[in-house]
Amino acid sequence: MVKSLVLVASVGVAAAFSPACRPVASLGASSPAVTRVASLPRFAKAPFMQSDAAADAEVAAEAAAEVVAEESSMMETLTTGSFFALWYLFNIGYNIYNKKALNALPIPYTMAALQLFVGIPYVAVLWATGLRKAPKLSVENVKTLIPVSLGHLGTHIGAVVSLGAGAVSFTHIVKASEPVVSAALSFILLGAVSSWQTYLTLLPIVGGVALASLKELSFTWVGFIAAMGSNLSSALRGILAKKTMGAGVGENMTEANLYAVLTILAFIAMVPISLALESPAAVMATINGALAGGLTAKYLWTQSILAGAFYYLYNEVAFLALGRVNPVTHAVGNTIKRVVIIIASVIAFKTPISTLGIIGSTIAIIGTLLYSLAKSKFG
Repeated sequence: MVKSLVLVASVGVAAAFSPACRPVASLGASSPAVTRVASLPRFAKAPFMQSDAAADAEVAAEAAAEVVAEESSMMETLTTGSFFALWYLFNIGYNIYNKKALNALPIPYTMAALQLFVGIPYVAVLWATGLRKAPKLSVENVKTLIPVSLGHLGTHIGAVVSLGAGAVSFTHIVKASEPVVSAALSFILLGAVSSWQTYLTLLPIVGGVALASLKELSFTWVGFIAAMGSNLSSALRGILAKKTMGAGVGENMTEANLYAVLTILAFIAMVPISLALESPAAVMATINGALAGGLTAKYLWTQSILAGAFYYLYNEVAFLALGRVNPVTHAVGNTIKRVVIIIASVIAFKTPISTLGIIGSTIAIIGTLLYSLAKSKFG
């Protein structure tokens, strides 16, 4: 599987950062050669000498502008590349620490609530100190964001439950089918019809996920259903955001602040759900069982809090990274991210995957990339 997925990743990296995928046309362009005219003695009364001086100054100005543009373009590329690298790094960290925490403490709803909470003090400090402008929202703005935050919550709960029930790699294979759910809901709720080319790319996604699930050694119905529930919530979140947030909401609502507000609203909604499904007594019993099994309190807290920290950071960086690129680069970036996570999780947890699972997951991930590209080109 590693060879197949590395091939996809290699193609994706080349596409993601090639000039064709970047909105800045000057990326990768070298500055044309500039030949300066040799200075001649100045004669105040000679018009042709004044003309030469003006032309010389114009050439120098153009050369300076090109240097500035090239440096700016290079900085833009490096910044975007750094965001993508951090996005992948934090995402790998989240999936590994989250799985370790869930293996030690199989209380997914409490874990989901904790992970949502961990990022709130971090962003509160940024707002309180003025390092980041605090958002300004009216009551109506908050009402507008609540449905979107519930979609965000459902996406998170489904992923955490699925990761707790099965292998990390299997969860991400199933989540590769999100475009299928999104296309179906967009048609049902919005009446949006995509091109036939776009619908055609759904076939390898469905077939690939089916093949990967058929002989998947870590398959569980709970993991499969939870991952599909995460896909459904993610698609609904996108549709609700499109319907309710077209003109934007509030003030200072940057990508990072939007994610912070959605996280706060999702945590508020998550608290009663986690208490209802996993009572404090059940949570304490699980913790005591883990301690009796030889795990230390430090290990349990470390894995749980790091999972929450990486969860918040990878999502925030993702918002920042994807806000800087066009849809094609966005699609390629998402595809590479899933490949990287699957490979990292297989290595970290030594997850056994069947040959059919390798073939199916490769087909599904390629189909996801083709869907995104077709959607961007044909609609």
